[in-house]
Amino acid sequence: MGLKEKIEEVVEKDIRPALMRDGGNIAIVDVDEDNGEVKVKLLGACFGCPMSQITLAMFVEQQLRAKVPEVKKVVPV
Repeated sequence: MGLKEKIEEVVEKDIRPALMRDGGNIAIVDVDEDNGEVKVKLLGACFGCPMSQITLAMFVEQQLRAKVPEVKKVVPV
């Protein structure tokens, strides 16, 4: 399983359901396998929310880095 597939699995199983409970969603825009950078876009209620940066850093990035050690950074686009 490649890095992108591992990330998509964590997003589908752990991250997206939590965001959807609050009316949000997330899209994986790009995965740079060389430097472990994941570009994501927050959607729905998360888009434009004043807490979106905290959600991104304290939830999305934390979950991905804990479950996919190759992930080094999550960047919003």
